[in-house]
Amino acid sequence: MRLHVFIAMPFGVKADGNGKLIDFEQVYAQLLKPALEDAGLEVLRADEEQAAGDIRADMFQELLMADLVVADLTLDNPNVWYELGVRHALRARGVILVQGPRATQPFDIYTDRKMHYHLRDGAPDPDTLAAERRALCEMARETLRAWHGRKSSPVYALLPNLEEPAWNRLRVGAALEYWEQYQEWAIRIEVARNGDRPEDILVLADEAPVTALRVEAHLKAGEALRRMQHFHFALEQLELALAFDPDNYEALRQRGICLQRIGRIDEARAVYQQLIALDPDDVGAWDLMGRLDKEEWVAAWRIPGHSVEQMRSDAAYEDALLRQAIDSYSTAFRVCPGDYFSGISAVFLMHAYHALTGDPRYLAEAATMAGGVAWGASCERDEAKRYWAKANLGGLSLLQDDPALVRAAYKEAIVHADNDWLALESTLSHLRVLNDLGFRPENVQMAICTIERAMQRMVPPEYHWQPDRVFLFSGHMIDSPERPEPRFPADKEAIAAARISEVLDALEAGPNDLAIAQGASGGDLLFGEACLARGVRFQMLLPLAEPEFIEASVLPATDGENWRRRYYALRDKLTLPIRIMPDALGPLPQDREGRTMDPFVRCNLWLLYSALTQGISRVRFICLWNGGGGDGAGGTAHMVREVKRRTGQVTWLDTRQLW
Repeated sequence: MRLHVFIAMPFGVKADGNGKLIDFEQVYAQLLKPALEDAGLEVLRADEEQAAGDIRADMFQELLMADLVVADLTLDNPNVWYELGVRHALRARGVILVQGPRATQPFDIYTDRKMHYHLRDGAPDPDTLAAERRALCEMARETLRAWHGRKSSPVYALLPNLEEPAWNRLRVGAALEYWEQYQEWAIRIEVARNGDRPEDILVLADEAPVTALRVEAHLKAGEALRRMQHFHFALEQLELALAFDPDNYEALRQRGICLQRIGRIDEARAVYQQLIALDPDDVGAWDLMGRLDKEEWVAAWRIPGHSVEQMRSDAAYEDALLRQAIDSYSTAFRVCPGDYFSGISAVFLMHAYHALTGDPRYLAEAATMAGGVAWGASCERDEAKRYWAKANLGGLSLLQDDPALVRAAYKEAIVHADNDWLALESTLSHLRVLNDLGFRPENVQMAICTIERAMQRMVPPEYHWQPDRVFLFSGHMIDSPERPEPRFPADKEAIAAARISEVLDALEAGPNDLAIAQGASGGDLLFGEACLARGVRFQMLLPLAEPEFIEASVLPATDGENWRRRYYALRDKLTLPIRIMPDALGPLPQDREGRTMDPFVRCNLWLLYSALTQGISRVRFICLWNGGGGDGAGGTAHMVREVKRRTGQVTWLDTRQLW
């Protein structure tokens, strides 16, 4: 996902104050555009916006959305000054000033840093051009790296309390291209999330169509991955969002949750403290801190194999951690008395503290809070939250001395569960913690039995099979008859097949494993056949619709018709359906100049993410490769590079040594 730069500059040939002509087309083509592309940026100038529509609206949208704006101030061009002023008003940072020779400096930007370039005969001076391109390239990189440093806009520098407008709230006139692309992309993300396809989300996250909206793009991808419990991958997306917007509340919140779920407790606590520092009355941050404190306390005493007496003793010993959790939850409830979720947690922990230590310090406060929780839960009008409200009322019934009342309260909650097995499982997990503590055992056992009886009538979520190992493969196709230099001659097929089989046997491949590859002639099909012979589940991913793929990657081989028959024979034995990339991920992304991404590059990433989402430690990459660059951008060499960036477990079948 390339960052985006908008260039504000004069067009064509213009005369300076001394009557000398300057060819700004040459300045753009020889200096500005190549230097900024060297910095990894996608470059756009106003006259390159080809779409019909309101030119001024398009220009406003670019000045708002661009990661950088480069303004050429060689001439006092009113359009350039106007565009620079609009950018300074909309964004605190992200402006680079460049300037050719001129007699005087404008007062307003006299002290601002500029990149000066030289001219000869109205075009960039060949003697200094290379150095100036390098200087502008480095200046662009520095500006992006220092995004959170000094404000370059004089508007925001002189008005420190002025806040930048949110990108997603400024949709300029009819300039809808950004937003339409973003909405289409977001729908794909949601479809992938609903289909439980984290690998699709990871590919789409790399392709967010609007770089200026990358915070929202990475945040949406991170949220979807977190909800699917792929916490490490979600964390990557959230950190990409935070790299650009470090104070983004939602990205921070979700990052903290992910850190907590993968056991990086100190880092999660630091995130929640940062949220609280941003807003001391943030109920969500206090609630998250309470959950963290509670989990840390529970982890200190809830040790498998220990008796109830041992766990009660350890739980009482960790009273400082318990008080910390009580303080966090009770603060959340005070900040927002309608948040009965934090209120019920505080009440229970207060009663647990009294039961474990005999210290009554919280009992009066707990009684007051219990009334607030009961009132808030009983007033819940959102049907989606009705079960949780009733479950909280069931929780309050545990504090009474009537098991029949407990049963009635939880039965009332179950009526509103709408057969949500996971919701009941979540409630049951909290009750089991109380059971391990020996807290009001008769009431807690009644609640557990009531929930378990209801769950017996429900269908639990579908079991997700988890492979022991994942074998990812990439390899050369069988040479076509027209290939000038042999790479995988047809007469070497048996050698390759035997070596692939030896590797799978050495890795003890079997029915509890998963294999992932394309289905091209040669390496892919030999690998697939060897996997099926060992009972390995084989998942085939195709970069093109099946007829196009066969035409491009199966039939060109020597004896292509035989390979096509083998392709169909393998396909018909698969227990996992073939996944077709255009169907799963949509059209190939394009850059602003209309260049379409290579489908085989995209498919390599899709293959890799499909393997990694099963667990990085499980992945074993096997490649049949001659060590060369390949015939296209998305060949085995590209896959090897991508795998090495992620994991080092590579088995290389070097064809230069095999034959």
